[in-house]
Formats: sequence, structure tokens, C-alpha cells
Amino acid sequence: MEVVHERCCGLDVHKKKVVACVITPEVKEIRTFSTMTDELQAMCQWILQHGCTHVAMESTGVYWKPIYNLLEDHGLEILVVNAQHIKQVPGRKTDVKDAEWIAQLLQHGLLKGSYIPSREQRELRELIRYRKSLIRERANEVNRLQKVLEGANIKLASVASDILGVSGRAILEELIAGHTDEQALA
Repeated sequence: MEVVHERCCGLDVHKKKVVACVITPEVKEIRTFSTMTDELQAMCQWILQHGCTHVAMESTGVYWKPIYNLLEDHGLEILVVNAQHIKQVPGRKTDVKDAEWIAQLLQHGLLKGSYIPSREQRELRELIRYRKSLIRERANEVNRLQKVLEGANIKLASVASDILGVSGRAILEELIAGHTDEQALA
């Protein structure tokens, strides 16, 4: 088979460890690293020392993200491949064999990477998702407050369009202070 990438690395990524296989014309070497930052940085240096230009990784969940970010900083061509596409070959039952198989497939140009947006776009997506979750949590708390008030027979939503707006908060503060005179609250 034709060699497309002369110096490459295959990574089998898990929650607590990464098995890496470097294939170059001189050597085929396999090492295991933990997923702690210092170990991942050591793995990056190890890959670079071998002169690798391409890295492919198999990962499920979000375990690939810190590795991708570190490798991306070093200008390597990185592929995150779907585990289902690689697992179709029978007989590979260990992480070491998986990493070696990924490296061999990459070496011969037989892997297709998943779409990974640019770093800026990934960071923007994370911020937007976080903001969306905060907005959802705030709405849940407002609804919970509304329910508690209704349960206490306080019909604040009937007199204020936004129970946490200026008027709604002023009425709540007066109620908390013990003032129940309807005329004064109005």
C-alpha cells in the first residue's frame, strides 16, 4: 500500500489515558500517557521529536478536546475520527493495537476526520452554550418564585408584568419588610 504520510501518530484517547503510536521510516514506537496536562504536553513533545506531521485520534465524548487544543498549537494536521468507522475491523482488542491501527490507517491516508471548527468558533460556541444555560436557569428560578408566590396566594403577576422588574422587586421588598397594605404596595 502507498504511504501517504511518512511521519504520523495514532492516538487512542480515553478518560484517564492516551495510547500513542508513532510510525516513521526509522521507528514504530508506542507509549501510554495520562490525561493530566503535564503528561499531554510531554506527549506533544514526544510526537514532535519524531517529526510527525499528522496525528489521528479516536475518541468518544469530550476527551479529545484538550489533546486537540495542545496539538493544534504546534501546527500539526489533526484528524478526530469516528470510533465506529475504525471499530469495524475484527481482532483488535487492546488500546495498543487500536493506536497502532489508527497510525497505520493514517499513514496510508485511509482516515476521514470529523469536522472540527476553528478554535475561535469552538470558543464562541462554548460561550453561547454557557449563556444559553444561564438564561434557562434564570427562567427556571423566576418560574419557581412565581409558583411559590402563587402558592402563598400572592398574585404579583396580576399586577406586575415582570415579577423581577423594578415594580415587582419593589413590591417583593415591601412584602419581605412586612408591609401588606394593598394601597401602599400599589
